[in-house]
Amino acid sequence: MNAKYLVVTVVEMIIKVAVIAAFVVYIFRGAAIAYDFGYRVFADEPVSAAGGRTMTVGIGADMSVKDIALMLEEKGLIQYKFLFKLYAWFSHAEDKIAPGTYELNTEMDYHALVSSMGSSSSTRKTADVTIKEGLTIDQVFELLDDRGVTSVDKLRDMAANYDYAFDWLRERPLGDYHRLEGYLFPDTYTFELGENPKYVINKMLVNFDAKMDEYMAQYTGEDIQYSLHDIVTIASMIEKETDGTNNDERNDYRSIASVIYNRLENPAAETVGYLQIDATLVYLNGGKVPTVADRAIDSPYNTYLYKGLPAGPISNPGMTSLLAAMNPADTNYYYYVLNPETKQHEYSRTYAEHEALVQRYQGNGG
Repeated sequence: MNAKYLVVTVVEMIIKVAVIAAFVVYIFRGAAIAYDFGYRVFADEPVSAAGGRTMTVGIGADMSVKDIALMLEEKGLIQYKFLFKLYAWFSHAEDKIAPGTYELNTEMDYHALVSSMGSSSSTRKTADVTIKEGLTIDQVFELLDDRGVTSVDKLRDMAANYDYAFDWLRERPLGDYHRLEGYLFPDTYTFELGENPKYVINKMLVNFDAKMDEYMAQYTGEDIQYSLHDIVTIASMIEKETDGTNNDERNDYRSIASVIYNRLENPAAETVGYLQIDATLVYLNGGKVPTVADRAIDSPYNTYLYKGLPAGPISNPGMTSLLAAMNPADTNYYYYVLNPETKQHEYSRTYAEHEALVQRYQGNGG
């Protein structure tokens, strides 16, 4: 055997060994993948979060199964994204997975992962959000965004363009999200993180509808003096103006309501039909302390510049303000000013009386 033949033989043996080794590795890898797939899909019982690492994942409304598989692989929740996509295909996972924020575990099998990313999943994270009385619609939406419920942009788009099925909204034209100002009822709500903005808003509207249902009839029809929208508008001003006193001896909500109605219904009085509510200026100037210059802002919400009610509600009032708007105190008051010592309003019938109080309190309100 010559040297050249020996070298060729050795090379051929090395190649054969390498091919056999590669084949063995391939077979074992395939078997491992097949076992993993079978274990994760065809196990008698789904594997849940008995151990492993738990982590929070967010599923966006625009994410495809491919996007979800990539995200799960990057987070270490699955090892083979193509197997997860295969499982998703034959299990119709795209119809089961819902946008939201979920807690998943690295020990979950494919079935458990998909089930845990569904709209009714117990792993879906929630947040209890308190909407306080007097917040504007912008403040409500910003709060919901900050808490991870859904984004401001999505809420504005839904409020502006979705036609919610409430009779009392029929006259609120679509196109501007402010049409729902006043109707997002203050309360504590449990929302899912990443929840559909349509349902987020609907929860608050349903609450308003339930709270006001028994009063609706008296503010509908052709012969009414005030519509429901008027009542909500008046209540929204009361909510922003009141000092909060509400007891058997003194109800500031109803007293402020009486001032508003007295000005509205007596245009021949000194106030000549102007409400002159400072809170409407705050609504216009971005939440700042109102100035004399703000009284010149040309807007239908400016109750210093335009007579009667503003164009619509300036906040989302609570039930106390709504009840006051429907049942004002019987007074002859046209003015009020805040006493800085007692932190309560003092009321006057004439401008002279009011101005004397203003001078006494050195311009602290009016």
